[in-house]
Amino acid sequence: MLSFFKLIKIENLLFIILAQLCLRYGLLNSLDIDLLLSDLGILLLIIATFCIGAAGNIILETHAAASAIIPSKIREKTANTLFIILSTIGVLIGFYLSNIIGKPGFVTIFILTSAIYYIYATYLKEILVVKNITMAILVSVSILAIAIFDLVPTITPLNREAVSFIFSIVKDYAILAFLLTFVREIAKDCYSLDTDYNHGIKTIPIALGKSRTAKLIMALSLLISALLFYYTYTYLFANTKATLFVLLGLIAPLLIISFKSWTAETIKDFKLLSILIKIVMVIAAISFALYKTLIFQ
Repeated sequence: MLSFFKLIKIENLLFIILAQLCLRYGLLNSLDIDLLLSDLGILLLIIATFCIGAAGNIILETHAAASAIIPSKIREKTANTLFIILSTIGVLIGFYLSNIIGKPGFVTIFILTSAIYYIYATYLKEILVVKNITMAILVSVSILAIAIFDLVPTITPLNREAVSFIFSIVKDYAILAFLLTFVREIAKDCYSLDTDYNHGIKTIPIALGKSRTAKLIMALSLLISALLFYYTYTYLFANTKATLFVLLGLIAPLLIISFKSWTAETIKDFKLLSILIKIVMVIAAISFALYKTLIFQ
């Protein structure tokens, strides 16, 4: 069981679930808008995204052959079977939900997500940067899925402006999730450099070296900090609580990451950077749940 959890990268999937729950029962529930999905519908949507994500992680590990988990605990044939089973479950649930909300075309989200995992693992893993972008897109899509299924189908001429504004907030969070995931994947590549090199996986650290990659992480962390500061100054500056939350909870940790990136050299250093970025991601997810407190009270 422990090998299976490692194979599907359970900690990453739990983060996505946390973000989805905080979004639905924090941000969306705190606003005076109609939502389409029941609690059961939200549960099914979370299960669908979990299954698709788990299947994707399985196929990535299987085809990269970068983990000792597969040959020692889970055979490749079994891993491929699990990918098919979990992907099928995710797509079928997506098909059911899409028809329930009257948007059958929305099942394409699940089909394309599963296909992206498979195409990357089998054909694109040797192309530089594609892995980082792929993982970042999939995390951001998992967050957007809640708003797409629960919010978008409720749009009417009367509420279009309000719903569009709320969706733009979710989109901004999804962009932040994309950027943070992208940087974290680069940090993770630094401490799996030798394994990736042995299996022919082209990553940024292999192309640039650890030292230059560390400087890249620093630059990207500073860029995200600058974007967050601009966003806060433009939209939140009049709200002291929200401003302090972003400054202390998001920007300050990112500046620490930037500082530590400057001197990062060892596997331990890059693992620490990965953990710090994940902490920032968790804080960002929790801010969904605190939205009403931060903005309205």
